[in-house]
Amino acid sequence: MNIDKFSGGVMALSRLVSLLWVYLFSMVSFADDGSYQDKLLLELMMATPGSVIDIPEGTFEFDTQLSLSVDQVTIRGKGLNKSILSFKGQTQGAEGLMVTANGAILEGFTIQDTKGDAIKVNRADGLIIRGVGAKWTGGPATINGAYGFYPVQSRNILIEGSVVSGASDAGIYVGQSHNVIVRRNHVFENVAGIEIENSEKVDVTDNYAERNTGGILVFNMPDLSILGQQSRIYGNSVVNNNTENFSPPSNVVADVPTGTGIMITANKQVEVFNNLVSGNQTSNVLLVSYALTGRPINDPSYDPFIEAIYIYDNTFLNGGYEPKGGASESTQSLIEALKGVVGIPFPDVIYDGSFNPSHRSDDGSIPDSLKICIRNNFNASFIDLDIDNDLTNPSTDLSPYECSITRLPAVQLPF
Repeated sequence: MNIDKFSGGVMALSRLVSLLWVYLFSMVSFADDGSYQDKLLLELMMATPGSVIDIPEGTFEFDTQLSLSVDQVTIRGKGLNKSILSFKGQTQGAEGLMVTANGAILEGFTIQDTKGDAIKVNRADGLIIRGVGAKWTGGPATINGAYGFYPVQSRNILIEGSVVSGASDAGIYVGQSHNVIVRRNHVFENVAGIEIENSEKVDVTDNYAERNTGGILVFNMPDLSILGQQSRIYGNSVVNNNTENFSPPSNVVADVPTGTGIMITANKQVEVFNNLVSGNQTSNVLLVSYALTGRPINDPSYDPFIEAIYIYDNTFLNGGYEPKGGASESTQSLIEALKGVVGIPFPDVIYDGSFNPSHRSDDGSIPDSLKICIRNNFNASFIDLDIDNDLTNPSTDLSPYECSITRLPAVQLPF
């Protein structure tokens, strides 16, 4: 007899029996005292590729973070408003659910009142979040968790048909990720409704962003691993995003002016088309360099300027009627200064007028492929602030920007 094989078999059998007893005990405990936390923790621990974890209807209390680290697992509730996981009494962990697995499907439940992010996804290849809620029930507050959905350093992501409110940074955040679709979601009463940061090949479409501080943001930040580019923002309703900025003042989104529809900062190759952008009290669209924030830049490879931005076929209504700053004093001072230069109402599209001087042609012109193009929008007023010359010659003449750029392809997901 092979003693090693025999010992290994005994150990495997012993572990299986132990897990079975734990499972049976948890089922009895769940039936006796109504506690669902231990049952779900056990199901997540015992999951294997292909497992489906069903969340029953009801509201269940959790005091600790959940984690999924096994590939190809589905977590499925009975519906966004039917299966609710409440973390109001959370004492352990930073997130509601941490996913570090590939191919996860999350659908049909709501996570609410987490201390940190509701759902964080790190280094995943393949993820679907469908019909999921993330909510802070006390409404907008600085003490709320930063992000509703937070996929970072991931690829092949679909977020659809979901609802997020109350995040003190961004309701739906996509960071340092590739190949992402964010569609048909409702985001409201967050600082940023949807934020695409340092990510490549992202489609943001058919979303309803209302009553945030800023509706949809496309940023590049310094000191991060990849350059954000090739985002398409289209078919969205971005309306009445006038919630007072409630971000902690040290966060970058504290610089987002209250009443911003769509904001693009330091990003490249971004298309904005077929959107309704209306009722945003500072500006319907802001196109600005990161340098305008006044925050230090210590990353020598970082380019703070926007390039190759194409804004076309949008409808702009009733923007800029009561400009305000963000949660940071610097943006409050900036908006006050701009009132004297621009007047009220602010135009629908505000471009700071800056461009990377090292990317100009020898004659000082901007190459066609890098231009800012704004054309064929309904009811679009415009200003170029001429920030490079200290606002000495701002212009409302849109004709230099009535150009076009080669359109970006649609994002294709492998599933």
